[in-house]
Amino acid sequence: MNLRPTLALTAIALLLGGGCTILPQGEPATLYRLPASTQSPTSLASAPLPLRLGVAAPEAGHLLGSNRIVVYPERNVVNVYEGARWYDDAPDLLQTRLISGLQQFQLFANVGSDRLPSDVVLLSELRHFQSEYDNIPPSVNVQIDVQLVGAQSRKPITANSFATRVQASSVDIPDVVDAFGRASDALTEQLAAWLEGQASDL
Repeated sequence: MNLRPTLALTAIALLLGGGCTILPQGEPATLYRLPASTQSPTSLASAPLPLRLGVAAPEAGHLLGSNRIVVYPERNVVNVYEGARWYDDAPDLLQTRLISGLQQFQLFANVGSDRLPSDVVLLSELRHFQSEYDNIPPSVNVQIDVQLVGAQSRKPITANSFATRVQASSVDIPDVVDAFGRASDALTEQLAAWLEGQASDL
């Protein structure tokens, strides 16, 4: 007898206390930010590139582009956590995390928003930014497709895709949020290593 679906649905019911919904709620939501980074990076390059990198907020679809915390509670079902939201839209949260993380790796003379003067710009599309009940506790799945372009010409330089999955320590929403933070850190590390490898083309 396969108990996995039953266990998954039981855990989700306990977690959400009545379920999650995409319908507007009368009760005020608890707002979450990504937890502080646990990275302790050192410079990957012998010297920073004499370039300014602008990081654009990732493009995203309607649901991933909002401040709702998305969850896949079971196969082919997409939902959001009831009573919990990001304090800002998810792409903006991730943009801030990528900027602060890449600054620590010291690959470029400067890393900031694409609204600031820059020489190259990192564009991206957010493919996944959700928790998934593939196991109990759930795991957080983050994936972005990225493209480096010239700041003025917008001519493509190179492109890649990065994904990471981190399991939460429990089904509690604060622990799921912590997993989002760790997944974002892991994604930043992947991105930094790739950018370091592209230095000769910039």
